[in-house]
Amino acid sequence: MTVAPASKNTQRFPLRKDRDAAVAQRPKRKRSEASNFSIRMGQLALAAIVLGAWELLGRVGVIDPFFFPLPSDILMTVWVWISSGFVFPHLWITLQESILAFLTGAAAGLVLGFLLARVRFLERLLDPFLQMFNALPRVVLAPIFLLWFGLGIWSKVAFGFTLVFFIVFFNTLEGVKSVDRVLVDNAKMLGASEKQLLRHVFIPSALTWIFSSLHISVGFAITGAVVGEYLGASAGVGYAIAQAQGVFDTKGVFAGMFILMFVVLIIDLLVNRLERHLLRWRPVRSS
Repeated sequence: MTVAPASKNTQRFPLRKDRDAAVAQRPKRKRSEASNFSIRMGQLALAAIVLGAWELLGRVGVIDPFFFPLPSDILMTVWVWISSGFVFPHLWITLQESILAFLTGAAAGLVLGFLLARVRFLERLLDPFLQMFNALPRVVLAPIFLLWFGLGIWSKVAFGFTLVFFIVFFNTLEGVKSVDRVLVDNAKMLGASEKQLLRHVFIPSALTWIFSSLHISVGFAITGAVVGEYLGASAGVGYAIAQAQGVFDTKGVFAGMFILMFVVLIIDLLVNRLERHLLRWRPVRSS
């Protein structure tokens, strides 16, 4: 029995359909890229306006340069710190503390968040204790960690851990609990195991919540490291800021702040790239 020629048409149709869908997506991607470029230009223009107004008000005497140094002087101090290599050892120490605090806090928050979201008994058992620990002022814990771990990096890691952990934990918990129950029940009816549910249902559905917490946690990890260094350390950007404050060098204080802001911006861009890669299955939103 010979095969009818129509089978060739049935093979071509899906290819043509996929090609048409890909062509239809191109204008959306181009509009999205153009929108992103215009937003970046707007952000740069806004930063230039703020810094320019700050510089102008400082030079005409409206703002006291002793308390609010001119942006040009701050950038000059930043350049001196970078060109002389003064800031790099301090920045390296701060980055080590921040990365360790971020990784340990995020990992613990993810694991405990998924566990408590799936085991209702554990959530009800540990909920009051987690709420109490979360309500503790973090600044009160910093001196305790200094006594326990000393002036090295581990006291700052412990302090940053307390900041990162609860942010990631509560977002992960709510993200997993908010997964559509119909989707979970359908997967169970099809014979999905707990491991398969975790991999194919809960993790993809909760990724938006998780990355939302990671964006916030990056800044808090660096904040924890800097605050710990400010209270007691022998190196780090927080230590450099504290030393500048001790001699009333406001340009040095603002220079340290500017460097930290640039570092947080770069790390946040890396997290954004990772988020776009892991959530590339989401449809492109039209602007």
